[in-house]
Amino acid sequence: MSNSGLATLRDYIRWAVSQFNQAPLFFAQGGDDAFEEARALVLGSLHLPYELHDKYLDCNLHNDEHAVLQNVLHKRIAQRIPAAYLLKETCIAGLFFKVDERAMVPRSPLAELISQRFSPWLSQPPRRILNLAAGSGYLGIISAIEFPDAQVLLSDVSEAALALAKENIVLHQLSERVSTVHSDLFTQLSGQEFDLIVSKPPYMDDTQWQTLPQEWQWEPPLSSQAGEDGLEYLRKVLQQAGSYLSKQGLLVLDVGPHRASLSKLYPKTDFIWLEHGYQGVDVLALTAAQCVDL
Repeated sequence: MSNSGLATLRDYIRWAVSQFNQAPLFFAQGGDDAFEEARALVLGSLHLPYELHDKYLDCNLHNDEHAVLQNVLHKRIAQRIPAAYLLKETCIAGLFFKVDERAMVPRSPLAELISQRFSPWLSQPPRRILNLAAGSGYLGIISAIEFPDAQVLLSDVSEAALALAKENIVLHQLSERVSTVHSDLFTQLSGQEFDLIVSKPPYMDDTQWQTLPQEWQWEPPLSSQAGEDGLEYLRKVLQQAGSYLSKQGLLVLDVGPHRASLSKLYPKTDFIWLEHGYQGVDVLALTAAQCVDL
């Protein structure tokens, strides 16, 4: 890749948009489109803010900056490495998190829904929160920030993901209130009780996994694969969560594309479906009493 004709930040962003569209790349792991991701990669790789004023886009780059951008853009285009993994960070719900191949790239409508505090279904601020299948810990950390009096536990079956989560706990200075536990769903949580459980468990079925864009292959399979029908972990969470919720507790689950399947599987359950702006993804809520009745 030559830098011939590429002199400024604006040049690189325009060129990257063209190359991304020609490739074509897959953008559902954080960025919405080619322009947003090109700007984020070009500016982020040089440790510049995404909101950088346009007047700086026409500044000429140094030779070392050319080298950095050419290397990063080549990896994004040729190897299909997700932008968040190249930048080693991502922004969700207005907060930055460390991210790498130890956990899937943070993305869930739950990140935005937490700020609504799940009113009116959560009757009072939770004192204990569980982020089940926490990955990098972003949902639990967002919950800890939104509910400043709560103790938060991040649980995951992957020790590598929990190591990343611990780095994010330190990043957000939450070590006094947020902790981690190595557990396959609820197996290591016996006797514990929570006022709020938030989770985005794996929910991708075998057919979906086999047809994924190349970018998705960089993520740990453990974070996405959920058996033949994609419901393996969702079923377990729904069936077991009632034993770990306080009387006024609430379970909130990102169930991906499985709204119809779960409604058919539990025809007598009146799921609470939360509204949000994500396409093709649904989030349900269940009270402790509803979970016990499953």
